[in-house]
Parts: sequence; structure tokens; C-alpha cells
Amino acid sequence: MVKITTQVGATAQPRAPLSKERVLSAAVVLADEGGVDALSMRRIAQALGVVPMALYKHVANKNELLDGMIDALVGEIDPPVGDTDWKTAIRLRVLSARRMLLRHPWAPEVMESRIKARTAPTPAVMEYLDSMIGIFRAGGFSIDLVHHAMHVMGSRLLGFSQELFDDNSDREPDPDAMPPEEMAARYPHITELAMAVAHDQGSVVGSGCDDQFEFEFALDLTLDGLERLRGTI
Repeated sequence: MVKITTQVGATAQPRAPLSKERVLSAAVVLADEGGVDALSMRRIAQALGVVPMALYKHVANKNELLDGMIDALVGEIDPPVGDTDWKTAIRLRVLSARRMLLRHPWAPEVMESRIKARTAPTPAVMEYLDSMIGIFRAGGFSIDLVHHAMHVMGSRLLGFSQELFDDNSDREPDPDAMPPEEMAARYPHITELAMAVAHDQGSVVGSGCDDQFEFEFALDLTLDGLERLRGTI
């Protein structure tokens, strides 16, 4: 291999090819340093030593950039721990998600805004939620109880404390949504849950849940837990 030398005689390493992973990694670093509001294609390009237009071969726009950054962060969450009970597995994974968010303080707001802006979460978030549903199911939870548990946990599944699930039935269908067969093959646990909810509603998938019931379910579960702990802490 021919070495590239600078004018002062030092050996320079060839620049790594630009890729979506490098763009997202640079964007995450810049957001960590200055917050997501200060993030721009120009700043990312400067950090990578390229012209801004080069970035658009890998991310089409700011929204696609933010979605990719979310997926990159979800990739930092520890995989499920095997050979343990469902409660330990869920707890360890949620705490890993929280550690990830503490490393990236800007992330919760971006996650919430992008999840609500999309008709479905990003692929990495979908895979993460599908695996969490799978842990509940393997732990002996009925699909109905999993449904309620996912609402109770909400965004705590991803390490923060805002509502994760948007059951707005007025949202326009996503024209780029994957076909049902592909959805079922890729996210079997999410599909099972969605089908169960649709059956309960007697309508189409995405028709929404009973918000009042879910609110009271979470409230009663919290109060029951506090009653159990009363006098012990």
C-alpha cells in the first residue's frame, strides 16, 4: 500500500469512507456536546471533513437523521439477559435504557417527538419493544395483561417517563408501512398484541385503546403497590 505523506513528512491515514453509521455517530457526538437544537448538516459535515451535500446520500433530511440517531442510541441498550426470570430481565434492560439516556440527555425529547410524529416507531425501537413483549409472554403473561403492562410501563421501557403510545385513530395511514406479512415475520410479538387489541375493539388495528381503562389500570396498580410497601420503607 502506498503511504500518503504530508508536507512535513508525517504519515497520514486514509480517510474512512463516508457512511450512514459515521454520519449518525458524528451527529450523536455533536448533540451530546451542544444539544440537538444546535445540530445542523453543516456542523456534521465540518466534523466529518466533507461538504454538506455529501451527507444527503446517507440521510435525506433532518427527520431521517433524527430517526437514525434514535436507532443508534437504542443499539446501545444491553441485550436481554438469558437464564433469569421475566422481572429481572425487564428491569435490567430498562435500567440499561436509562443509563443510555443519561449519557445522551437530549434523547428523551427527541424520542418522544419522533415517536409521536411517525405512524410507527423506528425499526430499532420496534425490535426493542418486540423483544420486551416477548419477555413478558415468555414469563407467563397473557396477551391482555401484556397490553396493559405496555401502557403502564409506557416510555419507562425506554428509560424515561412520558407517554409512549399514541392511539390517535385520526392519523393518516403511512404509505410506506411494511406489508402485514412482513410485519408479522419481523415483529411477531408486536403483531400478536396489535391483533389482540384489534379483536377486542372489534375494529381495525390501530383503532385505539380505552384510555380511561388504561389510566385507571395504571393508577390502581400504582396504589396497590404503594399499599404493599406501606410501613416497609
